[in-house]
Amino acid sequence: MSIKSDKWIRKMAAETGMIEPFEPGQVKELDGQRIVSYGTSSYGYDIRCADEFKLFTNINTTIVDPKNFDENNFVDVSGKGFCIIPPNSFALARTVEYFRIPRNVLTICLGKSTYARCGIIVNVTPFEPEWEGFVTLEFSNTTPLPAKIYANEGVAQVLFFESDEVCEVSYKDRGGKYQGQVGVTLPKA
Repeated sequence: MSIKSDKWIRKMAAETGMIEPFEPGQVKELDGQRIVSYGTSSYGYDIRCADEFKLFTNINTTIVDPKNFDENNFVDVSGKGFCIIPPNSFALARTVEYFRIPRNVLTICLGKSTYARCGIIVNVTPFEPEWEGFVTLEFSNTTPLPAKIYANEGVAQVLFFESDEVCEVSYKDRGGKYQGQVGVTLPKA
């Protein structure tokens, strides 16, 4: 298994539609303003956060149960270009990019240092072979202060690992429950 370079990422995006929309370079400025960068980097791809958030709330004082998740635990926030996460709280979002992962590839996604240095942790589970969809992003504000997440800017970096052999059973083969997800997808039992 080997980590893949910018050249490989550009080739796969062009040939297979692995990432759509795809940015072949690194975008650091929009409309004359500096932004948190996104696009192809040396050995990865920096993904963007869409302007569609679900902000955790304790308004109903329910228990968070991954087997019986109550959608009322979230408040929808969109159309502002950002989301303010309260202190020691949590939000979900989705990527701007839609991914189609090849059968012989596994990805790992890590938060960008700009957010990490502000106490904002971005958690994303691996994209398994033949998984496809918009990525659900999990943001944790570990600080005692409100934290701002910017839409349409970079939030995390995807690293691509290509195997020497194709897997026997892919995410698609086993009918993974998050296959083809659109929007911000909540936990499914």
